Amino acid sequence: MTLSTGMLDVTCGVYFLQEQRWLASAPKGLTMADPRTYQFDLPSDGRPADVTLAEFWYPGVQQFWEASTSRRIFDPILGVRAVVLHATAGGSSDGAVSVMREGRASFHWLVPDEDENAHGKFVWACAPEARAAWHVQNACSHPDVNGGATKVNHWSLGIEVVNRQVTADTFSDWQVEATAQIIRRCRAKYPYLRHVVSHAKLDPARRSDPGSSFPWSRLRQLVLESRRDDVPAGVARILTRTTRGTRSLAGGGCAG
Repeated sequence: MTLSTGMLDVTCGVYFLQEQRWLASAPKGLTMADPRTYQFDLPSDGRPADVTLAEFWYPGVQQFWEASTSRRIFDPILGVRAVVLHATAGGSSDGAVSVMREGRASFHWLVPDEDENAHGKFVWACAPEARAAWHVQNACSHPDVNGGATKVNHWSLGIEVVNRQVTADTFSDWQVEATAQIIRRCRAKYPYLRHVVSHAKLDPARRSDPGSSFPWSRLRQLVLESRRDDVPAGVARILTRTTRGTRSLAGGGCAG
């Protein structure tokens, strides 16, 4: 979890230390991925026309919005430039949402863990996309991301993946695929979305999520690959008929 208020997040602080010890103790010759380098940029061409996403509001989360989100200072569609990926350092969706209950932090989507009923079925929507979720501290930035601008929360969207952030708790294939589908949906919706970046890159002194074990290259591949199942077949047929049946408006106009 992450905070934009400056309060110390003990859970993530403990995880950061664990991650550094793990990297330091890796066998000689074994190269561990550094989450502080996790970033890829979305090309300007090849945006999907539309993408479906199986999502439901986390039960009762609406009552926490006023105390854990803010009005964006940039346009909620045209102003979105980045998706920031986090990991919870905890083992449950309910534990992750607790920071919203307490008004300490927030995020737009939550990807459940393997032992939760929602896993393999849908992701949890947790904050309205039109609102700024509190998932990165306001002072954080990186020159590679949106020109080094601060106040990341106001021009980004945040995804949390439930994971204990220990070696034994690997990310499931479905978690990575679901995260990629969220990003693909964002790419279809937000015309100026450019960056997909880890929390660790934006706040390297304090954070290392989503962690060295997160399959970042696989995520990139899934986000950028061409897919035919983004739009349900029934919708695709309607769109095709609509396109074919569009009449030319040449010569049209308004009187008066």
